[in-house]
Amino acid sequence: MHGVAPDATVRQIARVSAPGDGVRIRLGNPFGSVPVQVRDAWLGNSIARGSARLVPGSNRPLTFRGARTVSIPPGQVVWSDPVAISVDPGRDLAVSVYAPGAPVNDHNFPPFAFDPPASYIGTGGNTAADASDAAFPSHPVIPGGTTSTATGYHPGQTWWLDQVAVDRPAARGTLVTLGDSITDGYQAVGPPGQRWTDLLAERLGALPAGQRLAVANAGISGNTVSVQPNPYDPTGQCCGPPAPQRLDRDVLSVPGLSAVLLLEGTNDIGGGANAPGAPAAQVIEAMRTIAARVHARHVPIIGATILPMCLPAGDPRETVRQTVNAWIRTTRAFDATLDFDALLRNPANPTEMVPDLRADCYHPNAAGDLVIASHIPLSVLIR
Repeated sequence: MHGVAPDATVRQIARVSAPGDGVRIRLGNPFGSVPVQVRDAWLGNSIARGSARLVPGSNRPLTFRGARTVSIPPGQVVWSDPVAISVDPGRDLAVSVYAPGAPVNDHNFPPFAFDPPASYIGTGGNTAADASDAAFPSHPVIPGGTTSTATGYHPGQTWWLDQVAVDRPAARGTLVTLGDSITDGYQAVGPPGQRWTDLLAERLGALPAGQRLAVANAGISGNTVSVQPNPYDPTGQCCGPPAPQRLDRDVLSVPGLSAVLLLEGTNDIGGGANAPGAPAAQVIEAMRTIAARVHARHVPIIGATILPMCLPAGDPRETVRQTVNAWIRTTRAFDATLDFDALLRNPANPTEMVPDLRADCYHPNAAGDLVIASHIPLSVLIR
C-alpha cells in the first residue's frame, strides 16, 4: 500500500536478542517519494513480550544529532543518538513515533502473529511519551492481508523502524539471517510457536559473552534471492526488493555484522502468476554474487539448502531445486553449508517435508522450526 500515516502515534515493537547498554534505533524511508517528518519519538521497554504497555520510568525521548525532530529523505535512513537504557536478551523494545502524513508502504503478506515485529496504531495525536497502553488498543487485530491505517494491533508490520543496535553489547557480534517467509516466520504456528531464528537466538544467547551472537532477522515473506519480477505481485508492493538489491541496507549495514546465513530460493524456483519459476543458473548466480559481496566485507556466509516444495519428481521446478541444492552442498562460495533439505524431507517422499513438521508445502510449522534451530551447529556461526 502506498499511503500516509494518520494523525496518530505508531508504537512499533522489536525484540533484542543480546544484552547490553546504550540503545540506538534506525528509522528508514526506503520507498517514500517525500521525506518522513518525525515530530516526536520515544524508546522504552515493553512490560511483557509484545505489549504496548511500558515498564514505568523506562520511556525516554529519542534525539537525532541532538534534535528531537528529524526529516528522513526518500531512500535514506537515520540513526538515533544512544539512549541510556539497558536491555536483556529476549526483551521487547517499543519505539513510539509520531509522524502524521509521513509516507507508508505496507507489506501485505499475512503476518507472523506471535512475536515482533509488530505495531500498535494509536487512537490519535501525539501519545509517544505515554508509558501506558491506553492510547494503543490491542483490538482489533489488523490482519496482514489488510493494508490499513486503522487503529489497533498490526502484527508483523512496522513502518519506519528497521534496526535496533546496542552500543555496548554483551556479545561478540551479530548474525544476520537473510531469507524469505521461512525465515520471516510465516506459518511457524503450533507448539512451541517460535521462529527458528528466535530459537537459534536463545541458543546463541546462552553462550559466554565472548562467543555470543545477536541475531538480526532479515527474512521477508515472498522475497526472491535473484533479481526478477516478484512471482506474486505485479505491483511490486509486496515482498521487498530482491535480496541482492536489499543486501546493503538489510545485511551489510548491520552494526557488528559477523556472519550471514542465507536461506532463500523457494519463491524464485516455485514462481507464481506474475513470473515463472527461475532457472537454476539464475538462482545459483544470485547466491554466488551475494556470497562474494559478503566476503568482500571479510564476513563469513553460510548457505542453507532449499526445503522440499511438494513438487513431484520430474517436475522441471523440482529438477531446478535439486540442481541448486547440489551446488550449495558442493560449492566453495559459502564458508559452510547447512542441509535443511535433508533435515526436514520426508523419507517416504523426498519432494515434501515430513508431514508433522510442515504447515504447508513451502513452510515448516513451529515443530519444524524447532528441528531447524536445534540442529544448526553453533561452531559454523562462530569463527
